[in-house]
Amino acid sequence: MSKPKSNNAKTISVALTLCLVCSVLVSAVAVGLKPAQVENARLDRNKNILVAADMYDAESDTADDVAERFKDFEVKIIDLNKGNYVDDAALKAAGIPDRNAYDASQATKNKALSDDLGDNDPASIGRKPKYAKVYVKNDDAGKPEMVVLPIQGYGLWGTIYGFLTLESDMNTIKGISFYEHKETPGLGARIEEPKWRAMWTGIHSYDENGDVATGVTKAGNPKDNWVDGISGATLTSRGVSNMIQFWLGEQGYKPYLDLLRKQNGKTLDSVDAQASQSIQPDNKSAQPTTELAATLPVANGKEA
Repeated sequence: MSKPKSNNAKTISVALTLCLVCSVLVSAVAVGLKPAQVENARLDRNKNILVAADMYDAESDTADDVAERFKDFEVKIIDLNKGNYVDDAALKAAGIPDRNAYDASQATKNKALSDDLGDNDPASIGRKPKYAKVYVKNDDAGKPEMVVLPIQGYGLWGTIYGFLTLESDMNTIKGISFYEHKETPGLGARIEEPKWRAMWTGIHSYDENGDVATGVTKAGNPKDNWVDGISGATLTSRGVSNMIQFWLGEQGYKPYLDLLRKQNGKTLDSVDAQASQSIQPDNKSAQPTTELAATLPVANGKEA
């Protein structure tokens, strides 16, 4: 009795059918999980905004607490070059139909919505979006109590993303958080540690002349109004310093902060801010705030 002949066509047909079924199932799962992924990303972003604003307790706060506290913030879009808030009509004219869906990281891929920084790019972000989201918490009188600013810049292995919060004077740092990075565990990744982040609280962003007056020093080389770098993580510390100085500078949020300060009758505290210009323990003059600027690989864009 002869053995049945192998049917190659049937085998291939079964394999293709299985592949098709599996592809459909995987696609369906991915589509089904997308809303949950988007919601989790939104919750994580809002949580890190609250962390930077010193309004989050990791030991006790729930997702509901995050959602409730985040309601205190107004989400606004600013023109980074001019410093003013942008209304819906102006956004639509600029090619942004939905302010809620606006993503600054995607804007960096659009030449009409971003500027090429060229060689003047200490934070190594490549292109700067023309518009940025900021998060403002007003007091009972309707004046800004604090403002949370998205920041990003290149560290050792990739782009570091975070938030920086300034108090009502638009000068004093209230807090900082970092929510995504590729820095080395136990070294550069220590930027996430509460102890290191707490060193930023109370630091002045600007001196009496309105120049950026803070950053990160080399580890073990203390400097008034600057934050001590992380030992063994020089490039990460430098990346954070460059990031802070870029986003507080003229190319970043300074036009916005200057305008906000003027509109609300605030002035720079020249007495306290002078601490950034003090003489160092070794009697050497403080180096300029650009001392840590370096050219690093351009990072892929994400929402700033």
